[in-house]
Amino acid sequence: MSTIYATFSSSMHAISQSLLMPVMIVLTIFFIYALINLGILLGEYYKRRKTNFDLKDFINQILSLKHGNDHQEIIRIVEASEIPKGHKNVLMTLVNSSGVSSEFRESLVMKMVEDETIKAAKKLERTDIIAKISPAVGLMGTLIPLGPGLTALGSGDIENLAQHLLIAFDAAVLGMAAAAIAFSVSKIRRRWYEEDISNLESMADAIMEIL
Repeated sequence: MSTIYATFSSSMHAISQSLLMPVMIVLTIFFIYALINLGILLGEYYKRRKTNFDLKDFINQILSLKHGNDHQEIIRIVEASEIPKGHKNVLMTLVNSSGVSSEFRESLVMKMVEDETIKAAKKLERTDIIAKISPAVGLMGTLIPLGPGLTALGSGDIENLAQHLLIAFDAAVLGMAAAAIAFSVSKIRRRWYEEDISNLESMADAIMEIL
């Protein structure tokens, strides 16, 4: 029985120690990716600060037409607006669907808005994943070196213990830092995208009102 336990224990130890390098590589990738997205977020923020889109003004321009016969004027208003290209495509499709029934047009708008919502969700997936699993990966990177570190402590090898503790601390810091950055990026982007989708729904409703 003791032989089986020793074999099982040594196998588990070998497996856990073999995971240290992959875990540290994954943590490094997570941290770098989180930093890249932070830079992209700052670029998006600067771009949004320069954008002068006024939802009320857009809706007033559309409703002032009173009827949807002047498609070119609606298209001009849409093209002149500072909204994402994907949202412009949705509104253009809506304008060009004026010849279909109102029921089909309404279902078409719902589908297109849903597609834009899915696109926004996909942009948030990776940073959401990093925010959720990076602390767990960091904990793995913290616990794995502690085994050899405790062994070194038992044999009085302080230098080896210090090296393993340093690896453990580095893993914990990388994991938490990547999670914090990714969480902040996802949180801010989610608010932006929810506002964009809400604006898109309001603009689509205004155009449907006059078609």
